[in-house]
Amino acid sequence: MPTEEKKVRFLLIQAFKLPMNSKFRHMMPAGTDLPKEQRLSNYQNIKHMLEDVEWDLHDGVLASYGDWSVENREEFCLAAAARLPLVREACESGKYNGIILLGGGEPGFQESREIARKYGIPVTSFAFSQMHIATMLGNKFCVIDIAESHSMYYYDLVVQHRFTDRCASIRNLHYPHPRPGYTDETYFPDERAKAMRGEPSQAVERAVGEAVAAIEEDGADVITFGCSGVFWLQPFVKKRLSEMGWEAPVLEGQGCAIALAKTFVSLGVDASGLTFPGDRPKKWRRKKVF
Repeated sequence: MPTEEKKVRFLLIQAFKLPMNSKFRHMMPAGTDLPKEQRLSNYQNIKHMLEDVEWDLHDGVLASYGDWSVENREEFCLAAAARLPLVREACESGKYNGIILLGGGEPGFQESREIARKYGIPVTSFAFSQMHIATMLGNKFCVIDIAESHSMYYYDLVVQHRFTDRCASIRNLHYPHPRPGYTDETYFPDERAKAMRGEPSQAVERAVGEAVAAIEEDGADVITFGCSGVFWLQPFVKKRLSEMGWEAPVLEGQGCAIALAKTFVSLGVDASGLTFPGDRPKKWRRKKVF
C-alpha cells in the first residue's frame, strides 16, 4: 500500500550559515551535504517530535556581517533581512503548511509572520514558543542565556512578546560565541563535548547553579533557554533539578516551536489579520488603544 502522506509539512529555516572555512563555526555541522538529521542541532533530543512530520531543512543564507555567529542587534538585523526571502519562497511553493524559524533570537520572526499570513501559513520560533508554553506551566519563567549582548537583545524579545510580568529573570552564563579578537575564552563546544562524554562540565554547573538561583531568588517556576547554542543543556539541567527535588519544567526552544506549529496546523489558524494587516485590508480600525 502507498505510504500515507503526512498532514504536517514543515520547513525549518536556519538563522544564518557560515563559510565552511570559518574557524568560528564551533557547534555547526561539518558540511551542508550531510543528511538533514545531522545538520539540525540537538536533533536527538527532539527527533520524536518530528516522526509524524514531513519536514525539510534550509541551511540559511551566508552571514553578511562576518564569519561568526550572530550575537548583537546589528547582526540580528542583517540575519533577519536575509531570511525573509526564504520565507516568502517557501510560502509561494505550496509545499508547506508550517514554517519554523531556527535560532534563539528568532531574527525576522514578526516580519515572517506578516509574510506567511497572506498564505494562511503559521510561523513559529524559539523565544515566542518557549515563553507562551512556559506561562501555561507556571507563574514565572527564567531565561538562561549565553552573553551580555545577546541577553539584552533577548530582553527586548521579552518586552516585544509582552511577557515582562511573567519573566522572573534572564541569567547570563557568560559564554559568548567565538569571534575575531578574543582568544582567551572557554566556549560551549568544548563544554558540550565534556558533558556528552560524562565528564564534569563548567557550563552544566553554571547552568544548574543559575537555574537554582532563579527558583530560589527570582521566583521562577519554569526554566527556559535563550540562545539555541545552550539548548543542549536542557536534559542536563532537567535531570539535576529533578535529583535535587525541584519539580520545575525545563524547556528548550526547538521542541516548543515544533509543538506550537503542530497546534496551529491542527486548529487551522495562523497569525491574526488584525495584528498583521495586509496592504489594503477589507476592514480597518480608526483607533488603536493600549
